[in-house]
Order: sequence, then structure tokens, then C-alpha cells
Amino acid sequence: MGVNARDWSRRRPFAVTVRLPLDAANDGQLHRRHYVPVWLKFALALSVSLAWATLAYMVAHPWVSELEGSGRRLFAHLLIIGLVVTPAFMNAFIAVGLLLDRRPARSRFADGDFPGVTILIAARNAQETILGTLASVAMQRYPAPIEVMVISDGSSDATLERLRGVSYPWLEVIDLKCSGGKAKALNAGLRLASYPITVTLDADAHLHPQALRRLVTRYMSDPPGTAAVAGAVLVRNSRQSLVARMQEWDYFQNIAATRRVQSLCQGMLAASGTFSLYRTDILRVVGGWPECAGEDTVLTWAILRDHHRVGYAEDAIAFARVPPTLTQFLAQRRQWSQGVVEALRAHGALLFRRKLSTFFIWWSLLFPYTDLVYTIALLPALLLACWGVYWLAAALLAFVLPMALLAHGVAYATQSRMFHELGLTVRRNPFGLLGYALVYGLVLKPASVTGYLAGLVARRSNHYPS
Repeated sequence: MGVNARDWSRRRPFAVTVRLPLDAANDGQLHRRHYVPVWLKFALALSVSLAWATLAYMVAHPWVSELEGSGRRLFAHLLIIGLVVTPAFMNAFIAVGLLLDRRPARSRFADGDFPGVTILIAARNAQETILGTLASVAMQRYPAPIEVMVISDGSSDATLERLRGVSYPWLEVIDLKCSGGKAKALNAGLRLASYPITVTLDADAHLHPQALRRLVTRYMSDPPGTAAVAGAVLVRNSRQSLVARMQEWDYFQNIAATRRVQSLCQGMLAASGTFSLYRTDILRVVGGWPECAGEDTVLTWAILRDHHRVGYAEDAIAFARVPPTLTQFLAQRRQWSQGVVEALRAHGALLFRRKLSTFFIWWSLLFPYTDLVYTIALLPALLLACWGVYWLAAALLAFVLPMALLAHGVAYATQSRMFHELGLTVRRNPFGLLGYALVYGLVLKPASVTGYLAGLVARRSNHYPS
């Protein structure tokens, strides 16, 4: 089917579905003899990270107490907590969480057990990438019916013309004459979705051949309360610029590690719109995507608010194009930070839920503070060290750097094993690693701070990937 108007007479009614059961014959895989309960892993990671952060504070405290004046001591305490203690805690939690993480085995399913899937692709001026994205969908080894809706959101380039040149039987195109933003485009597709599972995919993403099947089987194997599963997003255009090279390490190391640990503790906070799965009925119950900069984050929190679980499929990979220029990169990260504030504004009541996911809601609340302190204090701390005032830089080197190196080392080993299982090879990217280690945070943190400030006043955004 090419680019056609929708035949409303053929639309079958949407059936509200329940969670698909686990394969009873394989359910025991999730309860192996040496299975360690999630709460015990969480308690161990929390205990180690609290002990490490407490030690960092105790070692730094004598230096702070030598300062004259209560105002100066208070300021020094705030710097130590924001620049050393909290990052030491976070890095330790990630490192221990990764060491404890053992992904539950997937259950086995016959081809007839798989549900139909609706894939929504919001596209605005995507003439250069949309056909590649559709080609990657065509290569999926998925045994059940799929429908792909490309929603052209007021595209002014040749996006529609490119789509008219292909004839996939599962493709339907919705042409929104005027751009209303990514959320409106996705919601337009959601209203027409036929199947019980909805997957979002960016118009510049390229799926691994096993991505869709692995994403769905992770959902089918996860606990019954699961309403969404985030796929893994990695960088496709890392050779385009140094900025893209640095982001390759961020996605491969930091973002993937954080999602793994959040998933381990049942606290996934952002099912990225780049590649994620949702129960269609739950999407409709929560009202679809909100019109804001961080629509995927706010939607994820709405799903958590309704007492559902959000999972993570670390081996269901979409390779996406990241911003190749510094200006585009900073704009994207401002939007991400703005989305965190928008989620807190919309669903702040989650801070008071008695669930493991609540821990990561509070974790997110710390980011504005730590990013602000990092922005204003890191360079002065390094300059002070050059003049013989070592107390702040020494604390960073003693407590933040070792745990950061441990977390990144474990993350690299874990990701490399996953790549090997999928027949992929980790690219050599030494210049990107050097930039990621030395300058990435220096430009990222100030951009994040401006995003937090924007989130306090912003009302809506026509957000598309940069």
C-alpha cells in the first residue's frame, strides 16, 4: 500500500487487551535457585552508596570546618554536597547496581503468541532519513501483523514525495497539513491504531533486525503490571563530527547504564519516543502524549502515576542520528532537562509513593542542584588546586572519580557482551572518549541548568529530535 487516504469502513474496532501471560513452562527461569530478590539488590546498592557518600562527607568536613565565618562554611558545605557527596553516591549506586544486574531470561513464545503491533513515526521534514527508517522496519523478523503509520506533521520538503515512491503493504501515511508538534502527530496516529501494542520510532532511526521481536518479547516476559518498555537507543552518525563521537560514548555508557539500573529497581523514568513500546489501551487511558518539550518523559510518569510498570529492553536496539553540531546538541539537552521539570510539575505526587520507582523520582529532583553546582564550582575547584588549595579537587579525585571509572568499566563490559550476542562490534572511538571524559560535562551541565529554568515557565513545545 502506498500513500492512501484511510478507508474507515475497514477499521476494525479496538479491543482492550490484558497483559499477555508468561509461558508457564519457562516461568521458572525467573526464579532460579540463586535468584536474589530485587529489594535485596536495591538495599545492597543503597547501603554501599550511602556508606561511600558518608565517607566522602566525613573526609571533606575537616577542610570545611577550617573556614572562618558561618556563611563561608555553609557555602562550602553546599559545594561539597553538590559536587562531591551526591555524585559519589550516584556513581556508587550505578556501579553496584550494574554489578548486581542480572537480566531475567525471556520466556519462549510460539509465533502465534505474538500480538499485532502499530508503529507510529512522527515525521517533519524527514526526506533524507524516512526511507531508511522504513527499510529497517521491513527487515524486522516479527511473526505477527504490523501497521506503520507515518504522520507527516506539516512537512515542507520532499518527505511525502519520497513516501509516495514506496509500496509497503503495511504502510499508511497521515498528512497533517499544518505542523502541530510531535505530540499532536503521535496522538493523531494513536487514535487510528489497530493493535494492542503501539511502538514509537523516530523518523531518523534505524532498527536492528531483531529489535522489534526483542522489544515485544521483553514486554511479554516482564511482570504483568508492565505497560511500557523502553528500547535501547545508540548513535548511528558517530563519524559525522566530534560532538557526535562524544555522544556515542554517552549513549553507550552513561544512558544505557542508568536505564539498566533503573530497570533493575523497577524505576524506569523515561521510555524514549525514539524507540519504545506501549500498551495501546493504557496510552489512551492516560491521554496520549502531552504537548510539551519532554513529552515522552511526562507520558512515562503518567503511566507510573496510574500504577503501571515501565521496563527496559537493553538488546532491542535502534540506531538514531544525534545532533552533529554543538548548538543542536545543547538545544536537545536543554529540552531533555526541561522535560524532567515538566514531569515533576505534572506528576510531583509520585515523590510520595511507597515504591522503588519513587527513589529515582527523588534522584531526578537532585539533578538541578548538582548540575548547578557543577556549572559554577568545577572550574574554580580546578583553578584553586593550581594555587595550592586542594580540598575540593582532592575530594573529587578521591571519591567521585574512582566510582565513576568503576561504573563506566562495568557498563562497557556489560554493553560489549550484549553487542557480541547480537553480532555487533563496538566501534573504536578514542577521540570521542577523550572529549567525553574531558569536556562533555563542561558544556552539558550549563545547558541542563538553562533547561531546568525553561521547564519552570514553558507551556508547550513543538519538539522533534534535533
